[in-house]
Amino acid sequence: MSHADNALVAADLERLYAPPSEMIVKGVLPHLLPFHRAYLDVATFFCLASGSATGLDASPRGGPAGFVQALDDRHVAFADWPGNNRIASLHNITQDDRVGMLFLFPGLEVFMRINGRAAISTRAELLERLAEKERKPKCAVVVAIDEVLFHCGKAINRAGLWDEAARLDRASVPSPGQMKAALTGGDAAAAQTMDAGYYQSVRNNLY
Repeated sequence: MSHADNALVAADLERLYAPPSEMIVKGVLPHLLPFHRAYLDVATFFCLASGSATGLDASPRGGPAGFVQALDDRHVAFADWPGNNRIASLHNITQDDRVGMLFLFPGLEVFMRINGRAAISTRAELLERLAEKERKPKCAVVVAIDEVLFHCGKAINRAGLWDEAARLDRASVPSPGQMKAALTGGDAAAAQTMDAGYYQSVRNNLY
């Protein structure tokens, strides 16, 4: 059986799943309310989904509490800080402005989601507002909100995400240096050197 043979259409899905509750439907809004802003004020991590004609991308974003700022009830903004310099999300936004933001809150059993339209800004006053540790970003992303909603935390509990027992032993999987060595033909000594460089950069060269 091919994947297409088992493909479901929208009508099939409606038969498989119960409709969302009235409160779930009412909870999807086109603007921020004070309780959304309260969560933004403590948010330290989200994943940014974007796409273009050539494919999709999901990019992790993190910062101190409040690093995603509400400009008003219908717009949020965040700085773009150095990563691997693929700048895939920024390239995508120049081609397709649709984005999704999925916020995780350490220790809490809830997600917050924002879907909207993104634009890249280099306005000096905005970059100054989003500066961290006396560093200004090269650019910022401003998202015009189409919808904001909260999502239940069942996935967090299925994963045991905040459980201490769920923390992985680093030695249980290949290290970044070992993966780079596998790609470049390096030996164990090269892997150790690359690991040292990786952890120095990822922990200290944040901006």
